[in-house]
Amino acid sequence: MKAVAYNIKDYEKESLAIANGKIHDLTLISNMLNLSTIHYAYGKEVVIVSEDDLLGAELLEELQRAGVHKIVTRSITTQHIDLLRAYALGIQIANTPYEDRSPKGIAEQTIRNLNLWGQGKCVGLACCCVKECKLENLSTRNDGTK
Repeated sequence: MKAVAYNIKDYEKESLAIANGKIHDLTLISNMLNLSTIHYAYGKEVVIVSEDDLLGAELLEELQRAGVHKIVTRSITTQHIDLLRAYALGIQIANTPYEDRSPKGIAEQTIRNLNLWGQGKCVGLACCCVKECKLENLSTRNDGTK
C-alpha cells in the first residue's frame, strides 16, 4: 500500500522502516498533518497519524479528495479524529490498541494494519470504524470476534 506517516519523531523512523521491511511504499514526514501539509497525502491510499494530529471534518474531506481511504493512528485513542465524518466519507480508521507502547510495538501494529488492509481483511481489535465491516466473506474479525 502507498502510505504517508505524519508527525514522525526521529526515534520512530527506524522502527517503522524495520517493521515495514520494504513491503509498503511508506513516506515518513516530520510535519503534523494539517491543510498546509496535506499535499504529501496526494496519491496515497493510507495516512498514518499521531494523536497530536487533529482530523476534523474539513481535513477529512480534503484527505478524501486526495484519494485517502484509510487512516491509522499511532495511538490507542481516536478522540483526535472525527469518526462520524470519516464514516460518512467512507474512510476506514484503525488504531494501535495493543499493550506494547514502545516505538517498536507501535510500528509493528501500524504495519500489521497496513498488511491486513492490503490483503482485504479486517484489522480486528484495531478497527475504529463506527459501522460493521463489509469486507467480502468476513464472518468474524481477525481477533475471533463477530
